[in-house]
Amino acid sequence: MPTPTGPDVAGGADPVVLVAHGSRDPRAAEATRALARAVSAARPGVAVCASWLDHTEPGPTEVLRALAAAGHRSAVLVPLLLTAAYHRRVDIPAAVAAATRSGPPLVVRVTDVLGPADGTVAPALLAGLRRRLGEVCPGRFDALVLAAAGTRDARARGSVGRVADALGAEFGVPCRVSYASAAPPRTGVAVSRLRAAGGRRVAVAGYFLAPGLFHDAVAEEARAAGAVAVSGPLTDAPEVAELVLRRVDERSGSRAV
Repeated sequence: MPTPTGPDVAGGADPVVLVAHGSRDPRAAEATRALARAVSAARPGVAVCASWLDHTEPGPTEVLRALAAAGHRSAVLVPLLLTAAYHRRVDIPAAVAAATRSGPPLVVRVTDVLGPADGTVAPALLAGLRRRLGEVCPGRFDALVLAAAGTRDARARGSVGRVADALGAEFGVPCRVSYASAAPPRTGVAVSRLRAAGGRRVAVAGYFLAPGLFHDAVAEEARAAGAVAVSGPLTDAPEVAELVLRRVDERSGSRAV
């Protein structure tokens, strides 16, 4: 459970509720907690609470109800998601509705996801991906694969493609998308295609916020296909904390959604 206290009770900043997808892998929950600590450190005095849609407690409904019971009048909820697919469109609005249906009143403002909003790839997101790539592949590479979890939502896949295009432009190399599930191509296939097209040093950028089975599978496939490096999940990179706070600021003072 969160510690339901913060400056909002005294008329200061709204508390921030981070909502992650959730995973059976305990590393994922710890990554979310680490990001919550990074966001809190970047903005002292603001209450920052972590929550999960599945597998890990507490859920966002529970956190929001606790904040309302503690006297908070409003909160900002940030979906820790890289695409605006089913979880952003359905699960998160349902959790907010359940929290505000009864009990003390609470105005909840839901931000955009961390992936492209309105077609725009946030510079902080690209900077976080660059950081993680630099940690594992400080040398040059001549092609990139952006490896994502996967979704059946065509618009969400389009947003992943925009990130791949932007990342490739940053490095001046071709960048292709791959998925761990739900959509082709798999990461090993994408790496193999780039190598067949002449890429001698193909690196893979992990488009994940937390470690887990999907990232593990991506790394294994990439290395088996000949990738020179696979970057780790974004987790609590300073750029991700910056992006979270940017999303908070974009929603603060606006109407609840």
